[in-house]
Amino acid sequence: MKKKAAAPDKAAPASFWRTIKMVLWSFFGVRKSSEWQEDSAQANPFHVILVGFAGVILLIVGLIVLVNWVVPG
Repeated sequence: MKKKAAAPDKAAPASFWRTIKMVLWSFFGVRKSSEWQEDSAQANPFHVILVGFAGVILLIVGLIVLVNWVVPG
């Protein structure tokens, strides 16, 4: 007789690094549906908002630096 693995009641919370990877992949728009579902079940909404906000700020600053480098003032 085989023992069945106990199903976890709750999914383990995602690490901050996994949240960063999840948000970066969402910026590119490339994500497997199964991975998205797994990450969204484990993600901490506060971490997602924090990483998303930081990513947008870095993107804007990077674009400003690129434009100033390409088009000298």
